[in-house]
Amino acid sequence: MHVDAMVDPHAPGAVAFAQGAEALGVRALWVPEVWGYDALTGLGFLAAQTGRIGLGTFVVQLGSRTPALLATSALSLQHLSGGRFRLGIGVSGPAVMEGWHGVRFHRPVQTTRETIEILRTVSSGERLVHEGSIYPLPLPESRGRALRPALQPDHVPVYVAAMGPANLRLTGEVADGWLGNAFVPETAEVFFGPLREGAESGGRTLADLDLVAPVAVEVAADEDDAALRGRRHADGYAFTIGAMGAGATAAPGTNPGTNFYRDAFARLSFADELAHVARLWQSGDRESAARAVPLELGTRTNLIGTPDQLATRVEAYRAAGITTLLAKLEGSVDEQLAILRTLVAVVAEGEH
Repeated sequence: MHVDAMVDPHAPGAVAFAQGAEALGVRALWVPEVWGYDALTGLGFLAAQTGRIGLGTFVVQLGSRTPALLATSALSLQHLSGGRFRLGIGVSGPAVMEGWHGVRFHRPVQTTRETIEILRTVSSGERLVHEGSIYPLPLPESRGRALRPALQPDHVPVYVAAMGPANLRLTGEVADGWLGNAFVPETAEVFFGPLREGAESGGRTLADLDLVAPVAVEVAADEDDAALRGRRHADGYAFTIGAMGAGATAAPGTNPGTNFYRDAFARLSFADELAHVARLWQSGDRESAARAVPLELGTRTNLIGTPDQLATRVEAYRAAGITTLLAKLEGSVDEQLAILRTLVAVVAEGEH
């Protein structure tokens, strides 16, 4: 099992953290992209400050860039970093795509498929012709030409942040890795079932994918401390459940709308509880919404506990089939590196 880490290149001490993580043997650093700083620029900065650690995007929002631009940006980072880059992509949701980027949120699974197809064509150095329904290239009835990329061909590993069954099947079929938000080892088959179906349809197996579980990692002093930390993470999910998705601005009392995180959590047997959380959030009672989030969501989707508790949970992820833990950390640089050191040691101990 690998250990990766999330990093914000703009945070104070980011370079020291990146270099410290590299010294600890962390496999890769992942840079987030939401509706603030972009991920690719920050990764270029970190590439220049490190020598061997991997570099990934978590995640580039599809539709925010044309597939061809995304492909050439990815290939630029792959070339300039010496082959250390991996491209994490995701469809985001209508609130972000239509509110921030001004791009219609339309047929997300097909958009993902065609983006990967175009990326693979460009990275192979072949002339770009794509007979797609989302991205037909050259544009029909236009003056566009089928151009050959002016670059050195290279492979760019593609990781998809997929949550719904259709996108999971696509990920299993065509991607190099899966970024598994909201993963719970005890209900792994909710995600692995569609991933496996997709892999088999593409003549592969689940073992051909790098299965990445993003987890907040916190080392607790004792079990009571661990429970308090887990409660804080559960409270934080109220925003994700209530505000992410098409229903973020829904009127009180109306259907909360599309929310991929809520739908995924519901498939983990929390449907009734989360519908209640969403209603409370939409009504404006955010404190009650936070308290209504099941504690298990905070503890089961993260690594929070004493070193012994962490070891038990790491083994659960390993037994479920996760190949990489992506650590999300808080605190000073020294505190984050100390937590990371503990996690690396726990994972290594479990290998023996």
